[in-house]
Amino acid sequence: MPMLQEAASILDKAAVLLQQLFSSKEANGRKELCVLIKAEETKGDKVTGRIFKELNDAFITPFDREDISALADSIDDAIDAINRSAQKVLLYSPEKLPEATRLLADIIKQTTTEVLCAADELFNIKLQNKQIRAHTKEIKRLEERADVIYEEGIMNLFKSEANAIELFKTKEIIQELEKSVNRINQIGKVLKTIIVKYA
Repeated sequence: MPMLQEAASILDKAAVLLQQLFSSKEANGRKELCVLIKAEETKGDKVTGRIFKELNDAFITPFDREDISALADSIDDAIDAINRSAQKVLLYSPEKLPEATRLLADIIKQTTTEVLCAADELFNIKLQNKQIRAHTKEIKRLEERADVIYEEGIMNLFKSEANAIELFKTKEIIQELEKSVNRINQIGKVLKTIIVKYA
């Protein structure tokens, strides 16, 4: 289903913009990037809607309907999580963003690259199952790395931030980024299920 590849591409584009957001020093630049991420999230919702419509209309599908549905849902959830991370920056306007946020945004981008590659290979699953499995392993490895960055980021925040309001804002943003990584890891789990069934 090319639409799954389209959804994975939107996820990856949102991650590119998120990476730029957490590297940006300009408040105005951040606002513009948040608007662009929201636009990708809207595109993602539309593609997911089209996938479900096609599942209802199609007589034959490349995989079981529930597997396509689970994969589309998990990609959509990950795009939503990236958008929530961006919108929290817009909502809270923190004075500064710690290094942990940039590192987590980098990991999010690395994981979405793996998802995009796996989505491109999914429709030749018997020949590509080793490559897809490698992508899921890399997603899991990156998720474990993100857990370490998250824990260190929260600890450093409590050590270094004396302003309670800024501490609250930044903690919320770090937590939302970590949730985004977890959502992408869920895509990896769905892909693993599909490999077991069809490879």
